[in-house]
Amino acid sequence: MLTLASLPHAVQTGDIDTVIVAFPDLQGRPVGKRYTGEFFLESVLKDGMEACDYLFACDVDMNPLPGYQFANWDAGFGDVVARVDPATIRPLPWLPGTAMVLCDVEDRHGAPVEVSPRQILRRQIERAAAMGFEIKCATELEFYLFRESFEEAAARNWQNLTPHASTIEDYQLLQTSRDEYIIGAIRRQMVEAGIPIESSKGEAGIGQHEVNITYSTPLEVADRHLVFKNGVKEIAQSHGRSATFMAKWHMDQAGSSCHLHTSVWDQGGGRSLMAPDEGTTTDSGLSPIGQHFLAGQIAGARPLAWCFAPYLNSYRRYIPDSWAPTAVVWGDDNRTCGFRAVGHGSGRRVECRIPGSDVNPYIALAAAIASGLYGIEHELPLETGFQGNAYVATDIPRIPSTLPEAIGLLAESELATEVFGAEVHAHLLNTAQQEWEKANRVITDWEFARNFERI
Repeated sequence: MLTLASLPHAVQTGDIDTVIVAFPDLQGRPVGKRYTGEFFLESVLKDGMEACDYLFACDVDMNPLPGYQFANWDAGFGDVVARVDPATIRPLPWLPGTAMVLCDVEDRHGAPVEVSPRQILRRQIERAAAMGFEIKCATELEFYLFRESFEEAAARNWQNLTPHASTIEDYQLLQTSRDEYIIGAIRRQMVEAGIPIESSKGEAGIGQHEVNITYSTPLEVADRHLVFKNGVKEIAQSHGRSATFMAKWHMDQAGSSCHLHTSVWDQGGGRSLMAPDEGTTTDSGLSPIGQHFLAGQIAGARPLAWCFAPYLNSYRRYIPDSWAPTAVVWGDDNRTCGFRAVGHGSGRRVECRIPGSDVNPYIALAAAIASGLYGIEHELPLETGFQGNAYVATDIPRIPSTLPEAIGLLAESELATEVFGAEVHAHLLNTAQQEWEKANRVITDWEFARNFERI
């Protein structure tokens, strides 16, 4: 496996000629520069990479947005310095001769940039450590595969695309064999990149797939997620295909989720603290710490909903009987609930089913961990687990159904300010508000079809 120690030899032999130096932006995408191997070793490894601070103050189209204190036109949009995290270097087999390394970001005075997604997650890891805990987690990513390339999809205005399958492939083996030349390449090349893949399977939509990555600690999981998501698109493109991680690409098809699995362990990660002590039982199947942790995530689900659903399209996914949750309740192995308690013994954990696959993994994991720790700190009681169909239940809280509803909850949230701090809370809130402002400047195809001639 490639390491910083072995990189000079790989550069000298020509096995590696390009090093991508990157960090996650607000959308959870890798942004950075490509360096020659020689220059990376001579300069970037020691001195870091300079980049414009607007990367933490722009939208998906790379347009600078107003309202940020951290970076703005009045402050001149200066530079930040990205410092290499040695543990993150990996080859990218789908890009010949290329390695990638991820970075933490500092301001010009050498202080961490608190609003950078990697730092937002780091702060929650530090919170857990200060309480004597280690968090272990995983993200389950779903996506759709199409026969058109990205260029062809754009030329069609992303309409009338051809899913790579003609039937639902959920757990089906014969149908997914037709996709194996791409999905198999994804599994194998991710393993070569140091991302431990457990399995792949067809999902509940036509052309939809899920690939599972082994659980780990939060920063490692988010980094793997970042590389995986970008790599899936690059591998698909290399085959003349396209893939999307939109939360809801088509209203007649299942949405794409990013279920978050989290659990609390003792410091050092040697023992899970989620299940009751041996010889004892609880109604929930969770220890007192596990109950508080889950109760905290439930308490944070509505005020921090934007962290799990950051775009207008994200809320299209929350439809009854669609495998996407609508209820902020938990159940024991109940997929109709927003939270599901699953696993046994050391594998006992919380599955948050609220996020879609369009999330920024650093922010989503930070929100899940932050609210769970909040529950432990405040010793929040856990309600009785829900039984039955949570889609049709009445008098239970619901996941926000629109982006503006989620923005309003985030804006008023004392929980968000407490767990993230005022600076990060304000930065995330402005990001959400600016997304809604952009959405209100667009006339959709649906509006033309409904209103051009008929009214």
